[in-house]
Amino acid sequence: MRYDRKISPNDKIRLGVIGFGVQGHFDLAEMLKVPGVELAGICDLYTGHLENAKELYGKDLFTTRNYEELLGRKDIDAVLIATTDHWHARITDAALKSGKAVYVEKPMVKKISEGYGVIDTWKKTGKVLQVGSQRVSSITYAKAKELLAAGEIGKLNMVNAVYDRQSSIGAWEYTIAADASPDTLDWNKYVEIVGNVPYDPKKFFWWRAFKEFGTGVAGDLFIHLLSGTHFITNSKGPETIFSSGQLSYWKDGRNMPDVMTGIMQYPDSPEHPAFQLTLQVNFISGTGGQERTQFVGSEGVMVVDGNDLTITHSIMPEAPGFGGYDSVFTFPKQLQEEMTKAYNAKWTEDQRKRPKKPDVNYKAPEGYNEHLDHVTNFFDSMRTGKQVVEDAVFGFRAAVPALSCNESYFQKKIIHWDPVNMKLV
Repeated sequence: MRYDRKISPNDKIRLGVIGFGVQGHFDLAEMLKVPGVELAGICDLYTGHLENAKELYGKDLFTTRNYEELLGRKDIDAVLIATTDHWHARITDAALKSGKAVYVEKPMVKKISEGYGVIDTWKKTGKVLQVGSQRVSSITYAKAKELLAAGEIGKLNMVNAVYDRQSSIGAWEYTIAADASPDTLDWNKYVEIVGNVPYDPKKFFWWRAFKEFGTGVAGDLFIHLLSGTHFITNSKGPETIFSSGQLSYWKDGRNMPDVMTGIMQYPDSPEHPAFQLTLQVNFISGTGGQERTQFVGSEGVMVVDGNDLTITHSIMPEAPGFGGYDSVFTFPKQLQEEMTKAYNAKWTEDQRKRPKKPDVNYKAPEGYNEHLDHVTNFFDSMRTGKQVVEDAVFGFRAAVPALSCNESYFQKKIIHWDPVNMKLV
């Protein structure tokens, strides 16, 4: 019902879009569901995307290949940046300096070194910035955060997070436009940041698979798992990051792995106890694909699976173990009897049993849309001044462990990070 509230003319927000590919289409469609948001223009380097924009939103829609031209428009209040990863930092910085609020897709930056400049510009301009990992606005994640803080699974010690796929589209082999050419696609602008790369439409339409333009499984999917984990635990991030990967199936010219595992150690902190996080992405998973994060505590397990949350409990008895698969039976018989008698005298039958606690099952309402909640959060922040759930600092702290997984994979070493001061060590 919150989306049905009335919006005054003063609340109107004019939106520009930079990058109108797959995610740009999805993000814009959600944003236009928010009352008072109007589309003012779209920028993309492929003319087919711009033609499609006019087909969807009217032939009079302002379109351009030059993002600076869009940022120069005075009638635009906010921009959605849904470009390839390698353009995120530069366009975000320019957009903030032009006075626009920014919604930038994850990861916020492609390189760790870029994060400091984005944070600095964000703070200096005072403009709203939200990173697009929509799960942190989910009511299911909010419930998980509440239950973890309440001690429902005891003391947290491990998180296992998985995001598997099993399809060519899931592995980023998106359909390449039949009319793609240096005439319909501004290749020179596309590669301006990375240097002289020969024209290859794969590297535009399948950009996530190439390290020059994207950040692979870590920047596409680890980042979701990290953002959600950081939100639920209030964490600032890990101290050590290590990853391993391989190219198992999608041998299509890509230079990024299609199977990757990350292992991270989170320190004991005021926000949470020390815990280990394992991350997994498998693009040829016989499961058929899954997205699941499991929080393991001393007294139970909490699983977040899409918009569903379950908790099962396993609580150790107060009394220590004795007998059964134990060393007692290896002692002399008389000693066994004496020790058994002493144990029974000290511990009652109830103290020897595992305490029982009811399971927890939570489901978001049917039709619930976390993506809509996330973009609404962004526009509400512009209108009311309230803090977004995923600002530049949060976005950077989520991006660094993901980007460090790539560094660890290629350099074959452990990456050390200071999550409080946000510095490599």
